[in-house]
Parts: sequence; structure tokens; C-alpha cells
Amino acid sequence: MNAAIVPVDADPFFTTARLRNARRMADGVPGRAVEILEDESGLPPGQFMERLAATLGFEAIDAASLAALAPMFDLISFRESGEHACVALRGAHAILVVIADPLDAGLASWVDARLEVPFEWRLAHRIDLQAVLSRHEETLRAMDGMATTAPATGPASQEPDELNIKRISEHASPVVKLVDSTLYDALKIGASDIHLETGADGLSIKYRVDGVLSVAARLSGIAQAEQILSRVKVLAELDIAERRVPQDGRFKVSVRGRQVDFRVSIMPSIFGEDAVLRILDKQALSEQMQGLRLDSLGFDTEAVAMLRHLSGVPYGMVLVTGPTGSGKTTTLYAAIAEINQGLDKIITIEDPVEYQLPGVLQIPVNEKKGLTFARGLRSILRHDPDKVMVGEIRDAETAQIAVQSALTGHLVFTTVHANNVFDVIGRFMHMGVDPYSLVAALNGVVAQRLVRVNCGACRRPVRPDASLLSHSGILPEQAAGASFLAGQGCVHCRGTGFKGRRAIGELLMLNDEIRELIVAREPLRRVREAACRNGTRLLREIAVDMALAGDTTLQEINRVTFVVR
Repeated sequence: MNAAIVPVDADPFFTTARLRNARRMADGVPGRAVEILEDESGLPPGQFMERLAATLGFEAIDAASLAALAPMFDLISFRESGEHACVALRGAHAILVVIADPLDAGLASWVDARLEVPFEWRLAHRIDLQAVLSRHEETLRAMDGMATTAPATGPASQEPDELNIKRISEHASPVVKLVDSTLYDALKIGASDIHLETGADGLSIKYRVDGVLSVAARLSGIAQAEQILSRVKVLAELDIAERRVPQDGRFKVSVRGRQVDFRVSIMPSIFGEDAVLRILDKQALSEQMQGLRLDSLGFDTEAVAMLRHLSGVPYGMVLVTGPTGSGKTTTLYAAIAEINQGLDKIITIEDPVEYQLPGVLQIPVNEKKGLTFARGLRSILRHDPDKVMVGEIRDAETAQIAVQSALTGHLVFTTVHANNVFDVIGRFMHMGVDPYSLVAALNGVVAQRLVRVNCGACRRPVRPDASLLSHSGILPEQAAGASFLAGQGCVHCRGTGFKGRRAIGELLMLNDEIRELIVAREPLRRVREAACRNGTRLLREIAVDMALAGDTTLQEINRVTFVVR
């Protein structure tokens, strides 16, 4: 290991000078030299690790092989594995010690002193190594009594206006390095949120990717946790002395020339404070919006046709419902983008404006200045619109105005929080909307969810056990003809087994029968039965079809949709 910085293979990229320069830029931070090399190489993670291993004389090990071997936490404990970014595994013929940073000369000495049995070195990508630890975290947390798992993810820059590896590495403050490194890594992997959670023994750093939280690092010590939270407060221009009440703020950074907004929420807890940073990369979102169409969101062909029919009618209301983060706004934007031919006046009022649509007047809500959804919608109607989008119906006043707008010749797109298309009816009734006005205005309702899709690089056939099939409501005849697949975890999916998400939608198209049932205040069970006769497919049915086709797993559809009993 000490001699590993001298290349043994004539690779034109991994020269001795380049390796030493990476170690100098890393400034002693474990793992950062390898990250710098990978960033400079521009190679895919798997190919980068294979070339680095060949250059330094190591044998590489991939994610699938790691997952198949049993960790030996009696040799190197779970806590030490996280601290030193290495893990001992029981191989077929020998004990394997897998590391992610072959440039860390001190790691070799530590492992040699720690182990008194023969072993062989292996080199793996840091994400694959983290995936191994994450899979065993819940089981071993209590046994190991750990205060930290993964090492600090490394450096960061004092100047938040420009975030890159070089500036991060050059900064002297370890706290600033850690915070900026956390921001940089979150942007690199496409996270939507960063969670900084203070516990009894330190700080946990988590990223939300594809709607699911995963642990990125754990840091021991309450004092260090307080310093990191204070740094976040400084960036967001919040009161660092106030620790008893919630605070909200925001800040910006520049990454590769584009502006990225971070919305910060600080919340007091029994152990200190927690912070959640919502990432709003508007330029990247706008680039994704270019050419966005309903058929690119993952809906099936029938759902896309029905959505296009709803967005093409001249007046009425189109409702999209679902929990926070289920893609409601993206669906509405896709519908608006398809019908925006420059012949209509389209106005939106949102909180906040997430994407910028060309040719559309977009108004941000500003409740501090008195611009609420209700007040803004009243003003919009005096601005001669043809089509209106209301970001969310939160109160009775907004609901009443939206319904009246749909009844007076406008096409209104909006969202409301409800679990399914049938609960929406009850929500509007609860807000005091007259049933007859509601059914006269409402054209259709869409309830949607986002389901993670199996990683195409590492998915393999699996056979779910009988208890999982029974819990999922899968009949034996359904299971017999199914093609169950599941991702095993690899560099491409960061060890999760999933890569990307698809939207699934439950659509309720109102006809005379359903309108009569709603006006008569019939039980929702009868409305549901009439809708199913009319062609409505429930969210659970669509999700089950995805799992049977091998697009996702039974565990994922059980997480996202309600298991019908």
C-alpha cells in the first residue's frame, strides 16, 4: 500500500505526477484524492475503478461480488469500517479487506496492526462500499453502539458563489470544507434534499434521492454538529444564537456557471437542531422541461391519451392530487407545455415558481406582501386569461374562486392534497364547495405517485417468497406468469438497485352517472364502483402490473401504494 502511489501499468492518465498532485489537493482528507482523480478523468465509475486498480496493482471487486460476501465485523467493526472506509469480507478462499482509497498510506498500517490473520486487498468504488455498510446499518447499529459510520465526505469552499473540487480542497476550515463538500456531493448525485440530523452522539448527513433518504455520513460529537449547523445558518443569513425556535432562510451557490438555490429549514430538537436543505436547481429543471411531454413521464398509453383529452378541453377544471413530491407540478407543466401554441393567454400562480415556461405569465405567491393564492387568482381573472394554473388549493376561498373560474369559461389546472381521486370530492365538500358547482366545473381528476424503477445495469431475476406475495396481494396465478426483477446495487445506482422514477396515474373522468352520484352525496364506494365500470384503473392495480412486468419490485410498490385487503 505504501508503494501503491507508483503506477505499475503504463496508463496515460494515472501518471505518478497526477497521483501525487491529487494527494496534494486532497490535503490529507481520506478519500478525497480518489474523488479528485475520478472527477478529472471524466470516466464512468466502474471503468475508472478498473483502470485505477490495474494501474496500482490491485484486484478490483464490483458491487455484485460485494453483496454476495458476508462482512466480518468481528475483525473490523461496523463503526471502524465507516470511519476508515474499509470492510473485511469472508471470501471463498481467503479473508478480503476492501478499501476505496488506495492512496491512503496510513490505512495499510492501521489494517496490518488491526488484523492478526492473513488477508488479501481488494479495491472497490466508494459508493459500492457505502452500499455494503448501508445494507447492514439498521441491524448492527444497536450491536455496535456506533457514533459514526461513514467518514466526513470531505472538503468545501468558503465562497458559496462558486462550488468546485479545487476551491473546496484549498479551504483551511474543516467545517466549511465539510458543509461545501456535502452540497457538492448532493448536487453531483442529483439529490432533492439534504438532511442534517443531530442525535445524542453526533450528526447524521442524509440525502433524499428518488424520494428516499439514505445515510451519507455520520459524525461523532455534539460540538461538531453545532458548528456545522452554525455554518449552514451563516450561509442562509439566520440567527446563529437562536436555537429554540424554527428558522427559515435561503442561499445560492454557483456550480459550473449555473445558479442553484438552497431553501433552508432549521428545527430545534431535544439534542440540538436539525436542518433540511431543499435543492432548487432551476436551470437544470428548465433544461429538463425543454421538450417535456406527458408521454415522457412514465404514464401508460391510455393515461396519456386521457390526460391530453382533459388538457385539450376549452373550459372546466383538471385536478392533480397526490402527496408532496409525487410530481404533480411536473405533470401540470407537461400538459401546459403541450397545449401552449401561443394562441392562448396562460397564467400560473405558484409557491414557488419551480420551472420557467416560455410564453407563460408565472406569478410567485408572496404571503408576507399579501399575495396569496386566493388574492392572486382574483387578480388573474381580470388579466383576460384563457388557461390558469393554481399551484395548490389550500383553503375554502381559493377552492371557491377556482370552481367559479372553471364555470365562467376558463380552463383551470390545479392540485390538491388527497390520497386518491375519490378523496378529492370529500376535500372540496369539506371546504364548503357546492356539490352541483363542483361536478359542473370538474372535468377529471388525476391521482399520481412516483415509483422507483429497477436499475437496468444490475437488475436480475428474483423469486419473491410466499409471505411477500401474500402481503402484496399477488395471486398464485399472477405470480406464475410474472417476470420479477430486482436491482442488486451497483455504481450506476449508488448501491440502491433503483435508477430513476416513473409516474403512475389513477384517472377519474366524470360522466353523467358519476356526477349524479356526487350531487346526491352517495357513498364514495358507489362512486368508485361506477368509476371502475367507466374504465378507471386504481393506483394499486397499475403498480402491481409494473412489478409483475419486472419494472420495479414488490417492496417498492408496497412502499408507494396502499395494499388492498
